Amino acid sequence: MKGYIHSTESFGTVDGPGVRYVVFFQGCPMRCKYCHNPDTWNFSGGKEVTAQELISEYDSYKEFLKSGGITATGGEPLAQAEFLAEFFRLAKENNIHTCLDTSGAVYNPQNHQKIDEVLKYTDLVMLDIKHIFNDEHKKLTGMENTNILEFAKYISSLGIDLWIRHVVVPDITDNEKELFALGEFIAELKTLKALDVLPYHDMAKPKYQNLGIEYPLPDTPPLPKEKAVWAKDIIIKGIKHRLKGK
Repeated sequence: MKGYIHSTESFGTVDGPGVRYVVFFQGCPMRCKYCHNPDTWNFSGGKEVTAQELISEYDSYKEFLKSGGITATGGEPLAQAEFLAEFFRLAKENNIHTCLDTSGAVYNPQNHQKIDEVLKYTDLVMLDIKHIFNDEHKKLTGMENTNILEFAKYISSLGIDLWIRHVVVPDITDNEKELFALGEFIAELKTLKALDVLPYHDMAKPKYQNLGIEYPLPDTPPLPKEKAVWAKDIIIKGIKHRLKGK
């Protein structure tokens, strides 16, 4: 079986615990306005590889990756679920920690057998929740969030470690109501291990220019780091409020 990847990174430090070998999968159904990897959107692009080729590349760096493992990101890795399952299966056969960095956009509560096969070999899921409110999520990404939130609950029900990521974008996701509601939702996730609240940046603008794509947020300034700290505090207040009410 072969899959399509955009690229790999041999020394990832922000893609899960420890130092990691990061594989960027090609293809994504979402069109997030702040996406910093628009070059991974196209499903017909990328380099064709086998799972064993990726494991062999990992092996060439493994002395530097003992504290980490492998992270599948993208793009959307679950859009190539069968290939990803084989890749993660080989990783676990070699005692490698596996992390899935996903938006959850392709999860379907009525038909998720292929994703279940991936999750059998997944140690950690890093889930990006773009917006907690469905209508605003659709404006921001082009897709509804109903299945994404169900995916978060499903991961938790399986006992798989879960990290939540949320990007704070000026005038889009930097309001207290949204952040507090996100915290209340997160409080229900029993396997939550970490919460990353990330400030929006516009460093991808040159990529859009090179691809001939109009940048969706041309006038949105980068978010100051202190505003991201403020946002995380609001989310945590939401978590505590929900837990206190139980």
